[in-house]
Amino acid sequence: MLEIRNVTKTFNKTLAVDSLSFEVPQGSVFGLLGPNGAGKTTTIRMIMNIIQPDSGHIFYNGESIQRSRYKRVGYLPEERGLYQKMKLKETIVYLARLKGLSPSDASKRTDHFLDRFELTDYSQRKIEELSKGNQQKVQFIIAVIHDPVLVILDEPFSGLDPVNQLLLKDIITELKQNETTVIFSTHQMEQVERMCNEICLISQGKRILYGDLAQIKKDFGTQSVSLEFTGDAKELEDVGLDDLAIANGRLTGILRNDDSLNDFLRNVMERVTVTGFRVEEPTLEQIFIKRVKEV
Repeated sequence: MLEIRNVTKTFNKTLAVDSLSFEVPQGSVFGLLGPNGAGKTTTIRMIMNIIQPDSGHIFYNGESIQRSRYKRVGYLPEERGLYQKMKLKETIVYLARLKGLSPSDASKRTDHFLDRFELTDYSQRKIEELSKGNQQKVQFIIAVIHDPVLVILDEPFSGLDPVNQLLLKDIITELKQNETTVIFSTHQMEQVERMCNEICLISQGKRILYGDLAQIKKDFGTQSVSLEFTGDAKELEDVGLDDLAIANGRLTGILRNDDSLNDFLRNVMERVTVTGFRVEEPTLEQIFIKRVKEV
């Protein structure tokens, strides 16, 4: 288990992280979320011992993380940091060896991942000759090639097309199945919903939402409704939903906390003919926006 306990970091009188605490269970895929400038990358850099907290503590399995333990950690930073003049395969092999792999294991695993990511034909090209998407795939390979027990991914899908995003998700699922702990930071809320067990949402350096994702949705207290209808759409413009949208015989919106679903349906059916209806749990993006605005 990774534990962040009352961690604070200030840069030139700017409070970047403010008494932040959360725990990442072993073997989970954990979403670290927040708007730009929230303190996510600063928190990740403190976990990685790139910078030191001004106060507070970071523990792994109850102990302070020692330098030797970082050989079992994989890290994909948001900023690309590859050696542009080195060739692709030698770059991966070199960095895999720094993580403790033997020359033969490093080479074999590199070949495996190059094949899986369809990069074999680029193995002798310099990094600077690769597209941004292919460079992102290389950084992901470097983060997982040494079978880490903890993987930290900062915006891992940046620059990737849908096919390669799906490949990354498959590998993250495999890591979870192998009890690898994954910390996953991204702006793509739909990816978090599909992959994460637990989340921590921070804003202005403070924790504002934390816990099991399914329970957070259950506790959020709003219901998204979607219905199909025939009739005059203008009759529905004042039905009293938040985020109301009406187009092409379909209405969507969020039922207010103090409104009854039955009362809403009766109101609508007095105005138009309802041909389809469903209630959906709030999306993580809706929860994210609402909680950030409340801060």
